[in-house]
Amino acid sequence: MKPAESAAVNHAAHDDPAVRRFRSHLLSERNASAHTVAGYEQDIAQFAAFRWGADAQSPFAWERIGQEDARSFLMAFAREGARPATTRRKLASMRSFFKYLQREGAAAANPFAGLRGPKLAKPLPKVLTIDEAKRFVEAPAEDLRRRLGAGESLSPEDVYSRLRDAAIFEALYSTGCRISEVMGLTWGQIDFRSGGVVVTGKGSKQRLCVLGAHALKALGEARSKADEIWPGSAEDSSRLFLNERGRPLTVRDVERRMKVWLAAADLPSDLSPHKLRHTFATHLLDSGADLRSVQEMLGHASLSTTQIYTHVSIERLKDEYAKSHPRA
Repeated sequence: MKPAESAAVNHAAHDDPAVRRFRSHLLSERNASAHTVAGYEQDIAQFAAFRWGADAQSPFAWERIGQEDARSFLMAFAREGARPATTRRKLASMRSFFKYLQREGAAAANPFAGLRGPKLAKPLPKVLTIDEAKRFVEAPAEDLRRRLGAGESLSPEDVYSRLRDAAIFEALYSTGCRISEVMGLTWGQIDFRSGGVVVTGKGSKQRLCVLGAHALKALGEARSKADEIWPGSAEDSSRLFLNERGRPLTVRDVERRMKVWLAAADLPSDLSPHKLRHTFATHLLDSGADLRSVQEMLGHASLSTTQIYTHVSIERLKDEYAKSHPRA
């Protein structure tokens, strides 16, 4: 019997004494929600139907289940084309159920214990197009120009916050750094003449990153404005980005500000600062950058980690091909 045909046996599985005890265990000892318990019961019912048939009645002989039964059940899902996540959930449910039966002395072994579920495919990272990235990183400065051009009266702190946000986003997109790496920088670490900045990444490893002309200009403007408002905040030992009280900005602050400018740029609000890192890498590879160079700029220890961006580039290329080629 196929796993999908198990709906008819659900009532029998629910009435099974072992399943009823397991339900009580989930509710009382593990404090599981009703939704979670229902999921477990559905998975157990599917296994019962697969092993004994849709018309089988409880109680079921759980103690007779062997690893071959367990393996066949999981393989049946794979043959039906079930998503890996679905099959892995079935495996987790049945493994927990038989672990409970073992504890209660109702099963001598756990037939699901030694089995591995299918590997989950890593989703390709979401990235912005070049036009979207430009629209986003320029949103704070564009808003400032529009407001000043309309004659609005902005406080020095309001002006600074827009210059600062522009500098943050330009720096993230220009360097491909993690948000934590950028937020830990001080002015003394930036070489404005060469456009280089040494950042400290995972494992306290340092690497050289490049700041483009737009990023350097935005950083310089934010630094000058901050020094006007909070004298001394532009010293080499000072952090790059400050809040409205002149204190170092936090990562959470940046995430909140990012949502403001995503809305202003008419972009999805679920994009995170890390998406600019993904976008940085993808745009470099799209433009022909060497994979090893991108690996070094991102600070990846393994080239295989960087290679995911080649898949993103290929997918983007395929999309453009599908839109443009007459016989795609």
